[in-house]
Amino acid sequence: MIIKKILTPLILFLFTNVNYVSAHCPLCTAGALVAAGGAAYFGVSNLIIGLFIGAFAVSIGWWVSKLIKKQYIPYQRLIIIALSFITTVLPLLSTLKEFYPWYISIIGGYGSLLNRTYLINLFLIGSIIGGVIVLLTPFISNLITKLRKGRILPFQAVIQWVI
Repeated sequence: MIIKKILTPLILFLFTNVNYVSAHCPLCTAGALVAAGGAAYFGVSNLIIGLFIGAFAVSIGWWVSKLIKKQYIPYQRLIIIALSFITTVLPLLSTLKEFYPWYISIIGGYGSLLNRTYLINLFLIGSIIGGVIVLLTPFISNLITKLRKGRILPFQAVIQWVI
């Protein structure tokens, strides 16, 4: 019985002809949030947690912006995505404090602008990287599809989240 429950969805998944899958769907978005929660539970670095939270924030913003069919203001989609990112990441900055020291010694005495130690918030850096990855993946996927003359690679729409 258990084998039937596992193999049936697996076989259907492998042999289904998928023409289009959106990585900005509620299930994928929730998956990014669950991955962030799991990473936090297991004590993974805030850089990785930020990566998942940034991906979640941009994905939820993208998904919500697609629900609004009419454009009321210029750059409406980007504004919604940015607001989603800001309202998700900024409140978490105060709780996820892990800093990495970055020493720059280019010119001048210690303490000058180009010779000092800067503290980098790993959660913020990870969030920005995760958000940029999710923001760019549809364009990369479209480029791959165009280069392949309209043919989609197997699992391309799913893999675009990982690129």
